[in-house]
Amino acid sequence: LLVFQDFAYHFTVFVFYFGAFLLEAAATSLHDLRCNATVSVQPLLSDNQYNINVAATIFAFMTTACYGCSLGLALRRWRP
Repeated sequence: LLVFQDFAYHFTVFVFYFGAFLLEAAATSLHDLRCNATVSVQPLLSDNQYNINVAATIFAFMTTACYGCSLGLALRRWRP
């Protein structure tokens, strides 16, 4: 039972981190999208926000990959 709970935990965390990675990557891809302002057309994300989002996307991907490996090891322990 404990081995299944370990697997379920790692699966749940992997799904949440993968979702966070996808949302962060989607937000980062909006860098070139332009907003219509009353005076001028300006980018949706500033360069500083874009750089922060790139770093967050890379970190989210690395975390997701680590939890994916942990999920694989939990699956290996669960299934003999």
